[in-house]
Amino acid sequence: MTDRGSKFKILKFLKIIIFTLLFISLLLFIIATVRTLSLDVNVGLQLAQWEKTNNIASDINQRQRQELLANFKDAIRIPTVSTTETQLNFTALAQFDKLLRKAFPTVFSSSLVHHEVVADYSHLFWLPGSQPALVPYMLLAHIDVVPASESDGWEAPPFSAKEIDGFIYGRGTIDNKQSVMGILQALEYLLIKGYTPRRGFYIGLGHDEEVSGFKGAMNIVRVLKQRDVKLAFVLDEGLAVLDGVINGLQGPAALIGISEKGHATVKLSVSTQPGHSSMPPSESSIGILAAAVKRLEENRMPRLFGHGPERGTFEHLAHKFSLPLKFIMSNLWLFSPLLGRVMERRPDTNAFVRTTTAVTMFNAGVKVNIIPSHAEAYVNLRIHSAQSLQEVMDLIQSTVGDQRVNIELVNGFDPLPISSYDETSFGFQIIKKTVLDLFPQVTVAPGICIGNTDSRHFKDLTNGTYRFAPTWFKPGDAQRFHGINERISKKNYEELVVFYFNLIQNCDIQKLPDPHSSVHEL
Repeated sequence: MTDRGSKFKILKFLKIIIFTLLFISLLLFIIATVRTLSLDVNVGLQLAQWEKTNNIASDINQRQRQELLANFKDAIRIPTVSTTETQLNFTALAQFDKLLRKAFPTVFSSSLVHHEVVADYSHLFWLPGSQPALVPYMLLAHIDVVPASESDGWEAPPFSAKEIDGFIYGRGTIDNKQSVMGILQALEYLLIKGYTPRRGFYIGLGHDEEVSGFKGAMNIVRVLKQRDVKLAFVLDEGLAVLDGVINGLQGPAALIGISEKGHATVKLSVSTQPGHSSMPPSESSIGILAAAVKRLEENRMPRLFGHGPERGTFEHLAHKFSLPLKFIMSNLWLFSPLLGRVMERRPDTNAFVRTTTAVTMFNAGVKVNIIPSHAEAYVNLRIHSAQSLQEVMDLIQSTVGDQRVNIELVNGFDPLPISSYDETSFGFQIIKKTVLDLFPQVTVAPGICIGNTDSRHFKDLTNGTYRFAPTWFKPGDAQRFHGINERISKKNYEELVVFYFNLIQNCDIQKLPDPHSSVHEL
């Protein structure tokens, strides 16, 4: 009887556990289903009553179309290359200054525009608003480009601005002369039409962004700090409109960068006694260092998907996926670990899952028959928003786990603060509205920049830093960024001019409207 009673109690206990698990599973499924059917974080200000303004229509005519394309091509033809912090093409930068003054005579002659050259080659423009109580904002872009050589496989010389099938080819077409010229071209047309801003704004054009912006952007920031300037928001380069790039997404998506990954360059080095190759030791400096590097590559940084702004990206896009992806994207509170495991399989999506580790340089040895006394390697890390630079350094130390390997931080910084993107976020919502007015078929979402921009230097001047230009990327176009055959369509460049033309005017509203409805959350 005792055995039968014990078995009965065990069976009863197992039934309770099974039914409890089934009940919890059913409850989670119901919650997830309701959230899938009801979650749309894009409702709200889209349907709200925006403040009425008398915006000037762009109405670009054929003569202006030819003019803006000619100006843009002239900009691409000037090789404003930055190779290192000290190796810049200063002759080209001086030539670019002359081009700007020639291409935009109204900007440089208008009494409304205050212009100054900063650090010899960067430019700062200030247009005071008619309502000084409105906090100003800032548009950023950079003049310099990375090196390019036709021998790398370009279809057209990289500084030719040659047209092929409706596209303009050349270094800087998408990074970042399309914004430099687009912003100033928009301002030129606005001033010609008699525009006067209600809200003041700055335009900053750096000349050394590709080598960290230590001379250009940082000196612009210094000037603004001396004048006690505070900004409502900053808009810089960064993300773009992705069309057909995100698998399973219905329609194009405009991703507005709300943060950037951090950065670290770490040097690993090993020093041992040199010797002749005929009498090698059991471990050489190269072998010790190679083993350390292998441990770093095999033991990747922890999976952090869902703990940073990437969660907001997928929640904003969820309603544009079909089932079952829509179900998963709408419920990242439940499926983040699963989605992270899937995304880490590809290098391009793994960058959103964790801090990435890339061994980029390895140096050792001077002669084939000498055991080298010194070996060194450089590791480049892009730090996830949920980690700090110090945490990454601690993980490198523990992973290498060898006192013979010296670990040195060459340079680095923490991930940038995450800017707000809710319905009270003036900068984000103004950018979003301008995008949707121009491209109503697009879904707008916040995003994370895996690279770094000049905007990181402006974090003390504003709480709202956004990284976006309405450059359209189709599958394969991301590889053109810093790669070969960089290009932009003539149509898309004109759209950029119109975007900035409208954005400047949209910023003149005094405040955002009250949301039409609140976001449904569970």
